[in-house]
Amino acid sequence: MIRSLGFKLGAIALLILLLTIPLLMIGGLVEERQALRDRVVEDIARSSSHSQQLTGPLLVVPYRKTVRSWTTHPTSGERYLEEREQRGRLYFLPERFALDGAIGTELRARGIYQARLYQSSNRISGHFALPEQLGIAEDFADYRFEAPFLAVGISDIRGIRNALELRLGEQRIAFQPGSAEPLLGAGVHAPLAALDASRAQRLEFAFDLELQGTGQFAVTPVGRESRVELRADWPHPSFIGDYLPVEREVSADGFRARWQTSFFATNLEEALQRCASSRECASFNERHFGVGFVDPVDQYLKSERAIKYALLFIVLTFAGFFLFEVLKRLAVHPVQYGLVGLALALFYLLLLSLAEHLAFAFAYLLAATACVLLIGFYVGHVLHSAWRGAGFAGGLGVLYAMLYALLSAEDYALLMGSLLVFGLLACFMLLTRKLDWYGLGKPAAANPVATPTAIL
Repeated sequence: MIRSLGFKLGAIALLILLLTIPLLMIGGLVEERQALRDRVVEDIARSSSHSQQLTGPLLVVPYRKTVRSWTTHPTSGERYLEEREQRGRLYFLPERFALDGAIGTELRARGIYQARLYQSSNRISGHFALPEQLGIAEDFADYRFEAPFLAVGISDIRGIRNALELRLGEQRIAFQPGSAEPLLGAGVHAPLAALDASRAQRLEFAFDLELQGTGQFAVTPVGRESRVELRADWPHPSFIGDYLPVEREVSADGFRARWQTSFFATNLEEALQRCASSRECASFNERHFGVGFVDPVDQYLKSERAIKYALLFIVLTFAGFFLFEVLKRLAVHPVQYGLVGLALALFYLLLLSLAEHLAFAFAYLLAATACVLLIGFYVGHVLHSAWRGAGFAGGLGVLYAMLYALLSAEDYALLMGSLLVFGLLACFMLLTRKLDWYGLGKPAAANPVATPTAIL
């Protein structure tokens, strides 16, 4: 039996170092399973529809302009007036933009993995305020306008679930596939009748959009005044984008949120003009807001976070063993330390495998109970006392309960962890405050209790 204090501490340190190997292997397994889950979720989204971002509507007016310039003939040197035709487009954002959406979520499973999809029913309305001569102050007579159209950008058009129809005043116009505008990418457009460009006009529009997606639903506030209201049955929303909702209500039954912005806050008109003139569209495409449908119980993330505390668990358990040795003059063999350490490491493998099939809280309870019972039974024989084994198991159960509290309290995890370590260190110092550490290195033959422990 090992009696030297220095040798015993060295053996314990070596065991802790060796136990990092299975912990690293389990951590790698967590990452592997998480990557597999992400691939399956991405595959489900690829076969249905990805996250959705709605941009628009924009009123686009294509034009041809006659441009005249004086040119010098290359051989005769004679100056003459040259005419050429220049093509372009005018873009108009809505004066008012409103979206009223109701969202329902559902789970799609493939094997043991699940992806959360949503179905949104949106009513979009507003109006355009077109200025006289479409805002052209010079050479208006040189412009010839082509048929305008209303363009709506939808990031994944596979998610469209209804036949889109634009209500423009008294007109009913069917949307056509494709946004017909490169600035918006994928989407739909509705061809309009020719406009009377010589006078100011007000165009009222409305349409309904049934849209399916996964992960996130985002809206670009294209209006000079934009108002978006979303309701959903999902109780764990993550509000995303550059603008937070001005009002929100979150309950166990779902959430309700309202956003309201203006051109003063978004500067979207300038971003659109810069996008149209120089193709610098990053600022235009990134100015959006919305909601992400985040699952708060990510078993892989929580398992990964739990493994970060594994070494602390092992150190604390070994410290408990060591306290029994020095306070009760009981001999515990390094092999027995190692077996208990392996049981602690296997807890994380049990947690990972159970959490893939059960709710994380229930999986944690089962894994922790199994490990506490096994270690308590084993330690009771090692320490020659069922009461000592039960007490050790009770302390270990408290540690597992505190670990679950750390995993659940993300914002306070560091504070709680620091207080836990400080409290345990204080207890260790309190229990050993009168211990003669020099006396521990002496042979324990005179102490009849300190006999080699049999493994039963």
